[in-house]
Amino acid sequence: MNSLLDNFKIIVNEKLYLKDPETSELGKKIIQNSILLIDEIGLEHFTFKKLGEKIKSNESSIYRYFENKHKLAIYLSAWYWGWMEYKLIFATNNIQNPNEKLAKAITVITEKIEDDDSTKHINESVLNKIIISEFNKTLYTKEVDEENKEGYFLVYKKIINQLAGIIHEANPDYPYPKSLASTIVEGSLHQHFLNDHLKTITDCNESISVTSFYFDLTNRILKNKI
Repeated sequence: MNSLLDNFKIIVNEKLYLKDPETSELGKKIIQNSILLIDEIGLEHFTFKKLGEKIKSNESSIYRYFENKHKLAIYLSAWYWGWMEYKLIFATNNIQNPNEKLAKAITVITEKIEDDDSTKHINESVLNKIIISEFNKTLYTKEVDEENKEGYFLVYKKIINQLAGIIHEANPDYPYPKSLASTIVEGSLHQHFLNDHLKTITDCNESISVTSFYFDLTNRILKNKI
């Protein structure tokens, strides 16, 4: 496992970029500051012109890396889900008890995200805030079927299918593991959003975490104790 993690690299679909931003300091600067700027002003108001002003670079230099902001937003989400896959593998690999494994998987997927110091140019905590508020804007589009064929959402789907497999291990008789897994992954983002912005329509708060809610939901559905 250690050798696996030593060699682990987050791979993002090369169709999402014109030039790999991980291969240059400017590219990393684009990624770092796009995260900060989207968090600050939102995806709707984000433009490459504003990003260029923030990083003191020509707008045209950003277009050498990304065709448009939609591709950049999908790139950021794909990177995030790749990082989550890494965390999920690391957290569950050596757990044999299926209920303990499921509990750990749900924790990883639903917990509040802290910044990972090993990725200097990406603040995962801020990126998580963007995923919570903006991910659906990259997914719920007219182009989703074509983009799905291009593999843009492959890692997101892998996360759900990995969780579905763990659910099946915990209760092989449960007939809807993929639907439950996608509900946990997608629903946790929604619950975090409600807790941040619309507190009167969620029970999650400072004392009741999103993770504890999904523990309770999964226990009741699977009739297991995780």
